[in-house]
Amino acid sequence: MKKHRCQHCNARQLKACRHGFTLMEVLLVLGILGVIMAMVVPRVLGRQKGAYEDVARASLNGLSDALKLYALDHAGDFPTTAQGLAVLTTRPTGRDPSWKGPYLEKPALDPWGTEMEYRYPGNRNTDSFDVSSAGPDRVHGNQDDIGNWQ
Repeated sequence: MKKHRCQHCNARQLKACRHGFTLMEVLLVLGILGVIMAMVVPRVLGRQKGAYEDVARASLNGLSDALKLYALDHAGDFPTTAQGLAVLTTRPTGRDPSWKGPYLEKPALDPWGTEMEYRYPGNRNTDSFDVSSAGPDRVHGNQDDIGNWQ
């Protein structure tokens, strides 16, 4: 049996001797953690929105590159709006000897899980194409859209 060696306890207190945290110490630590969380969490959440927008812009750049590769294989012609972005992942029906895809591994989705929108000729880039993300609200055609014209 181990001998109890405690500088704080005398021989009479030996059985009742417990070393731990008091309720006040635990509450103090929880209070400090609460203050730290109150300062850190809003900054992290605010940065997440900006990170999603950065990912959307990077995805649009990759999508634009895939469309340009498609155009290189098709004598400079981009897919029509009717063909859409599906032509980058799946061979079109019928005979298309110029198609050397797939140009994308999977369908183009933005960070919020919404399909990217494509239009050729573009409304904003009239000499080229428009590709855009619906943005955080997942609705195309309003202020928070992120497009290749920005």
